[in-house]
Amino acid sequence: MGWVRKKWIMENFFKLLKKDKQTQARVGEINTSHGKILTPAFCPVGSQATVKSLTPQDLKEIGVQAFFVNTYHLYLRPGAEVVEKLGGLHKFMDWYGPIMTDSGGFQVFSLGRIEGDDTLKSSTTGPVAGSSRPTASPDFVGVQALDGTPSVRATRRDSQHFPLVEIDYDGVTFRSHLDGSKHYFTPEKSIEIQQKLGADMIVAFDECAPYPTTHQYAEMAMKRTHRWALHSLAAKKRKDQFILLRPPVGGLRKDFAPRRRRRYRATQSGAGSFIFGVIQGSVFKDLREESAQFITSKNFDGLAIGGVAVGESKKEMAQVLNWVMPIFAKNKNLRPIHLLGVGEIDDIFAAVERGVDMMDCVMPTRLGRMGHVLVKQDVKRETRNEGFMVDITKSVFADDPRPIDEDCDCYVCKNFSRAYLNHLFRAKELLAYRLATYHNLYFMEQLFAKIREAIKKKEFLRLKKEWLG
Repeated sequence: MGWVRKKWIMENFFKLLKKDKQTQARVGEINTSHGKILTPAFCPVGSQATVKSLTPQDLKEIGVQAFFVNTYHLYLRPGAEVVEKLGGLHKFMDWYGPIMTDSGGFQVFSLGRIEGDDTLKSSTTGPVAGSSRPTASPDFVGVQALDGTPSVRATRRDSQHFPLVEIDYDGVTFRSHLDGSKHYFTPEKSIEIQQKLGADMIVAFDECAPYPTTHQYAEMAMKRTHRWALHSLAAKKRKDQFILLRPPVGGLRKDFAPRRRRRYRATQSGAGSFIFGVIQGSVFKDLREESAQFITSKNFDGLAIGGVAVGESKKEMAQVLNWVMPIFAKNKNLRPIHLLGVGEIDDIFAAVERGVDMMDCVMPTRLGRMGHVLVKQDVKRETRNEGFMVDITKSVFADDPRPIDEDCDCYVCKNFSRAYLNHLFRAKELLAYRLATYHNLYFMEQLFAKIREAIKKKEFLRLKKEWLG
């Protein structure tokens, strides 16, 4: 990519194209070195550098603009160095559209817990002499970090009482869910990995507090998130410090100082990515507002809202948006807003109505592999979201000749019946997962296209009523 084009992208990352007058819904455009994203947009999750069961060509046909990759998983396997050596994520997986990576924080903490133990126990015995590190409540039991300083720990109450996650001032020590090997993540490490992967959009390292949690722990996690956000931003800045420098005329001359040559080229690998700061604070109004104020005051390219998909109710999620979105709106720096881990149909309308630009979720792909396919049907059911889901594995569909959704024109609905998908799932054929996933993602992409068009035509509330009643 030419220097002029790269500079233009850096200066025009996000543009507002249209705003709804009755709500905060808006249409925008995100520009990256691998293409643009029209917002509001949905990002399917490709944890292992793949959207399970689909090829990159499938994603293009479906209309996927960008997707979300998990840093934690790729760090453990095959490793960031391997991906970088092979040309970065885009070349590695033959996908040349925009890619967003998370910080790895959510997986580090969530995979360090076991079912039935959702309370993260934190502790410090007090600050180190001469240190400005915060002191936690004496109600918690003190644990020593690897370097001997007080730390906080996420514990597992299993038969061996063996902790998978240990948090200290600078980062997190955790054990791989694959082989139990020990690893250490800091904000700097997270940014380094994400830039080695070569993502277009990256996320600052954060701590997502579990749900439910106490105000005290949520505050500690939020303050760590803020501290780590500054470290993430500094690490990103160091990597990008030469990105807008025009390369020498005619390229790098042979007599160009070797050290300077290596430094220049190194800064181009992974540089030019855009970093999102994460707002945390669980379900506590004062913490969410404080976090929103802090993160918006920093020089992040985008804003991400975390901790709203770890067990909270839909009402609590909407309340969090009600607290933080007005703070974003007051900030003069126009930035895209990403809602982490949310993607059910009613949640989509609630988020877009409040001004969210992007969101990612495993829902359409994970449920697709379970035989749950998305349809637009009667929205007057007792539970709204169930009005958009059909369990295709049920016997009632064994001889149903209709497509999954008669209003859908995707490849699956044009060519296969509900009876055929029912048969594939009952026979445990691999094609079942592919077809259901293909349809579900097409359904989501078409919904977001309709939302964008409705906002442009000033008909967003009409579309919302049409879908939700």
